Amino acid sequence: MKRAFPVDLSDAVQSKQYLTTHTIDNAHITDIFSLAVTPHQIISASGSSDIKIYSTSEPDFPLAQTLTAAHKLGVHHLAASKDGHHFASAGFAGDVKLWRLEEAQWVKNGDIVDGNKAGEIWAIALSAEGQYLAATSVDGRINVWDNVGGCKKIREFETKGSFGMAIDLSVDGRYTASGHENGGVYVFNNDTGRLLHSLPGLIKAVRAVAFSPAGKLLAAAGDARVIALYDVAAGEQVANLSGHGAWIFSLDWSDTGEFLLSG
Repeated sequence: MKRAFPVDLSDAVQSKQYLTTHTIDNAHITDIFSLAVTPHQIISASGSSDIKIYSTSEPDFPLAQTLTAAHKLGVHHLAASKDGHHFASAGFAGDVKLWRLEEAQWVKNGDIVDGNKAGEIWAIALSAEGQYLAATSVDGRINVWDNVGGCKKIREFETKGSFGMAIDLSVDGRYTASGHENGGVYVFNNDTGRLLHSLPGLIKAVRAVAFSPAGKLLAAAGDARVIALYDVAAGEQVANLSGHGAWIFSLDWSDTGEFLLSG
């Protein structure tokens, strides 16, 4: 179930439910683990080795491209840049691949090679223009790579060692936020390489974090079934959004920051 919360902290927050507009049957031969959306496409990944791209520019959402054998053991996370020209995929074998849009087709643009073991890298996020990739790890470390500068690791942040389940980069690239199995939510300053805030409020696993477009608010949610909103600059919790009867796995803001979508 998807809910959209109008985010105006001066008024009572109300939620809206959305109805399905289209269904793509048999999109994959096995369980789908991740979706990423660009302005004109939906990128989907599953336990199979292929990544599939569907066009949203046509009413029937046709299959536009298949990246065959992209990841040998399947894909657990996808992340797309806001400009729609880049995406990254993380596989169960520990492999992370970068892709770019070239003449309306996706082509491989590089690999994150860091001695990654199977399952070591989990959640991933791309900066707005695709230059930086951030990723969580099973032992709580947060890493950031420069995809333009030879895919070099430029930051490694330490937390309290709890499994990193979610990650996001602010649109301006200044901040990285991570959510963890122990309920921890952390915000790091990418310019200084330091921890900015350890945020309170959630005591159960955090499965999604998302910066607002202006980077002023951070939303976090998971097994607690509520969405916590934080003021990024102050590091204070400013609201709780309720309405879900089960775990929350995904969060996304509208381009204006007026609405927050959760599922």
